[in-house]
Amino acid sequence: MDDPTESSQWRGVHQLLGRIDGEIGRIYTDRQIEGLKPTYVMELLRLHIRGPMTITELAESVGRTHSALSQKVAAMRRAGLVRTVPGVDARSKKVTLTAKSKQLVDLLAAEWRATEAVITELEAELPYPLTQVVQDIEAALARKSFYDRVAEKLQ
Repeated sequence: MDDPTESSQWRGVHQLLGRIDGEIGRIYTDRQIEGLKPTYVMELLRLHIRGPMTITELAESVGRTHSALSQKVAAMRRAGLVRTVPGVDARSKKVTLTAKSKQLVDLLAAEWRATEAVITELEAELPYPLTQVVQDIEAALARKSFYDRVAEKLQ
């Protein structure tokens, strides 16, 4: 059997995004911020701006699943960036920022804005911006889902 993983159409996209995240992570390393990952920034800023939320509320606000956010909150808690506090009833918990992350939110917001500005500049250098590619792919998938396309190939 040939190794099907030797070929991957979008491996370059995943690697590119990983490199960009790594370079953003260097911003935090340069500032000696431990435990902060670029993938935490949206949730931390959302909690700062909107206040404490349940995992479900936070997941909905950032467009992720409850399961994925639950795992991310656990990792952010281990990093000392968030904590959970009792919610309105005994069954619910709210995710809230720690003092450590509250000290970082201005930097995180500035980094977010700088990153968006750099992306805008990069896209101006390209003949076909990635944001347009994403829109075009979304439109194609609205016509026929990725699931349906893969399932068809497996028949």
